[in-house]
Amino acid sequence: MNSIQVVSTPKAPAAVGPYSPGITYDGGKIVLLSGQIPLDPRTGQMVPGGAAEQTEQVLVNMRALLEAAGSGMERVLKTTVFLLDMNDFAAMNEVYARHFPGIKPARSTVQVGRLPKDAKVEIEAVAAV
Repeated sequence: MNSIQVVSTPKAPAAVGPYSPGITYDGGKIVLLSGQIPLDPRTGQMVPGGAAEQTEQVLVNMRALLEAAGSGMERVLKTTVFLLDMNDFAAMNEVYARHFPGIKPARSTVQVGRLPKDAKVEIEAVAAV
């Protein structure tokens, strides 16, 4: 029987709404991460800086959730990157590439009108466990 389990960790921010930070499915073989914004898990506040600094925190948060699910960045299959301004693409992309040094996951990147808490970047992911 396929079961759904919530993924969370004190090393990543808690959900800021009625959703789970992550979900595992199919006996824990697949993990789906909700969009992560650049919140410091210790303070619950947005990290200062621009798109590069925010992307760094988003990916640190993603790594913590993936590890809590028994996965890791090297097992990410697909990401979706939401940018407030497509002019931040290069800054985001440079940080993103450092966090995925091996095989790069499939990815979509889109510009949006607004993000939660006025973040500059949000990233969601699907990974194998």
